[in-house]
Amino acid sequence: MEQNPQWLDWAVELQALAQAGLEYGRDRFDLERYRRIRDISAEMMARQTGLPLDRVKDLFCGEKGYQTPKLDTRAAIFQGEKILLVQESDGLWSLPGGWVDVNLSIKENTVKEVKEESGLDVTADLIISLQDQRRRNRPVCAHSVCKVFVLCTLLGGSFQPNLETLNSGWFPLDSLPALSAGKTTAEQIRLCFQARRAKHWTTLFD
Repeated sequence: MEQNPQWLDWAVELQALAQAGLEYGRDRFDLERYRRIRDISAEMMARQTGLPLDRVKDLFCGEKGYQTPKLDTRAAIFQGEKILLVQESDGLWSLPGGWVDVNLSIKENTVKEVKEESGLDVTADLIISLQDQRRRNRPVCAHSVCKVFVLCTLLGGSFQPNLETLNSGWFPLDSLPALSAGKTTAEQIRLCFQARRAKHWTTLFD
């Protein structure tokens, strides 16, 4: 599959336009047209990805209200000159993190995800970067995603078996394992090292 396929950009834009129309439209004929546009965008996604149409609609067309980017937090936790990574269910590795829950702040969600995926207790101290997932990670997500990288301080704890990750480990920058690039790239990890080593860090954003 292409690294940044044009059809995906079109499908995502059609979905967002249709969602806005369904939120603000009033004419029943226009609403029917917006629903059809949304269905077409889902059909494009299903045809190109091979996913079942019902599954795509659940993931791609379940938004309510005006569509905005989703938030994904990723925690940068260090032990000496090594950073913590967790092993996903597919065997690949990433910074611990995930979608921000609707009832949690960025800080609260970062701490929660670290505890759930690695068993560690941390404080969330500094936002390293806000990044547009579509510009930085492959494969791109059907949703628009803002990734929030947070520098954390380790308090304690140890890995505990859980439903989300297989293992955790500490890795130097020059010896990273195979990464789940849709969630974490080597460049993003390098940025975390830079933030940790800096005397003063200014949050970077796309």
